Amino acid sequence: MGIFNRKSNESAVAVATLPVDPALTALTGDYAIDPAHSSIGFTVRHAMVTNVRGTFAEHEGVLKLDGANPDASTASIDVKIASIDTGIADRDGHLRSGDFFDAEQFPLMTFRSLHAQQLGGDTYRITGDLTIKDVTKPLAIDLSFNGSATDVYGNERVGFEGSAEILRSDWGLTWNAALETGGVMVSDKVKLNFDISAIKNAA
Repeated sequence: MGIFNRKSNESAVAVATLPVDPALTALTGDYAIDPAHSSIGFTVRHAMVTNVRGTFAEHEGVLKLDGANPDASTASIDVKIASIDTGIADRDGHLRSGDFFDAEQFPLMTFRSLHAQQLGGDTYRITGDLTIKDVTKPLAIDLSFNGSATDVYGNERVGFEGSAEILRSDWGLTWNAALETGGVMVSDKVKLNFDISAIKNAA
């Protein structure tokens, strides 16, 4: 079952006659991201030889799903930079500092979707604006729709997971240090990871 329709070059009349999946239509509504069961994180190469992984513990967002017209669905996410956690307090403090995110002056990282399309099956690409340190650049996130379910508390949930790659320098995150053996301490390329569970708002 899909969430977003594939873009088509067929005529408007042909598209209008396509049947609407009742199960898909039932997902229509507003959803709040459940931070207790969601994760927004990143992976970055460190010292040219290993990866450092981190997460942002505090985030919130909303999804607006339109089962009858999935291209009209939207996503909005706010991430609190100060909640960054890589497992090492000194490193987290450095990441919050002016060398990197400058969390005091720029407390939020935000994403606002502009378009969604199906790539095949339950795989989608969501494009929108990512803002870090007041710099806004386009971002495309490839997502898999993991399905929907009613949990033990009666909440209607949907789940997505996905990733995207960025160059941190595009958002002004340029700090680095040269290694004696060549290369740099922190790679410019960063992989963003999303594992989202969202709860449908009560009617």
